[in-house]
Amino acid sequence: MKKFLKKSVAFMACGIILASVLTGCKASSKTVVMGTNAAFPPFEYYDGDKITGFDVEIAQQVAKELGVELKIEDIAFQGLITSLESQKVDFVAAGMSINEDRKKSVDFSDSYYEASQVIIVPKDNEAIKGEEDLKGKNIGVQIGTTGADVAHGIENAKVVEFNTGFAAIMDMQNGKIDAVVLDSEPAKNFAKANDKIKVLDKSLTTEQYAIAVKKGNEKVLKAVNKALKELKDSGEYDKLFEKYFK
Repeated sequence: MKKFLKKSVAFMACGIILASVLTGCKASSKTVVMGTNAAFPPFEYYDGDKITGFDVEIAQQVAKELGVELKIEDIAFQGLITSLESQKVDFVAAGMSINEDRKKSVDFSDSYYEASQVIIVPKDNEAIKGEEDLKGKNIGVQIGTTGADVAHGIENAKVVEFNTGFAAIMDMQNGKIDAVVLDSEPAKNFAKANDKIKVLDKSLTTEQYAIAVKKGNEKVLKAVNKALKELKDSGEYDKLFEKYFK
């Protein structure tokens, strides 16, 4: 009787584990998870309690390509690649620039946007006109970004890192830092909404945005590249570009 009970318990335990695994597989097969940092307009931002933006609409096309629903996880930018490696998310669409360091950790899709890093200063600041004028200054950046990399390379600059570009701009307005280095489109969006700041004309870099997937995840990478190609071939990409950048 004891042996029978042990076998029955063991069988039931196996059944529960198997059911859990199957349920998990079934749930994951219905959604694809996009990791992003939703403080980067117009690529990703909150409209009320909903995350929207240029990257989100591209991600919706990726989900359509995979035949599943899109789920979005809002994560601090510096944690996005870790979330991808730990499979918390299936891909990252977050205005992420391709660079050699990131290539060591992720696979990138085809490029979908050419970006640059720019300097933001208070509207009445006439002393900072370009990169040379940032030497020895206090510069705000978003942690983990290529803008942070650029700022760290400026002679004698003190680089102050923030979780978002918006937070850096607020500290600049409060006189705690001299300037902010940020991606061009979010910088323009912040300047449109804030008449106390301005974006300098000269760019510091030219770089390409792409969608990141876990190393070796060919299924998602192919779906992303196919979705990007179809958006461009159909003219829908141009419509999205017009919607968010014109």
